[in-house]
Amino acid sequence: MPEKATLERARRDKRQGKSPSTQAGEFVKEQIDRIRKGRHGARNTKQAIAIGLSEARRAGVPLGSPRKGSTSASTRRKAAQDSRRGRTHPVRSESDVSPRRSAATQRALKREPTRTVSRSALSRQAKSAASRRSHADRSRAARKAARTRETRASM
Repeated sequence: MPEKATLERARRDKRQGKSPSTQAGEFVKEQIDRIRKGRHGARNTKQAIAIGLSEARRAGVPLGSPRKGSTSASTRRKAAQDSRRGRTHPVRSESDVSPRRSAATQRALKREPTRTVSRSALSRQAKSAASRRSHADRSRAARKAARTRETRASM
């Protein structure tokens, strides 16, 4: 269940015309903060990111499902299910989830490690994700980031 502040930040990003991945980044950041505070853990960095993206889809952020070949069929099905949930019933309240199931999920996640979102772990994840992209893709992203910084500096 995302916090109100996270939902508001994502809505603000949408109003500013930012991409869905930027809006989803707010949910991923919230997951990382939760894990760092010890509220729950994750097996690995990818899982922490996946939980954040799932919450974003359920909150109505228009993220597509992962491409075939990049993830398992079950992950793509789950992403599609979350996207449908976001279009039909955006953001469920805590009372919609059975307390027993919620407690079981919390207990299971609390047993997981928190080191999966350390600075070094996130850095490793970012580097490995970047290495899977082509040189042209990385170069294009860097140029776009530089343009964004230029426009922000002139504001």
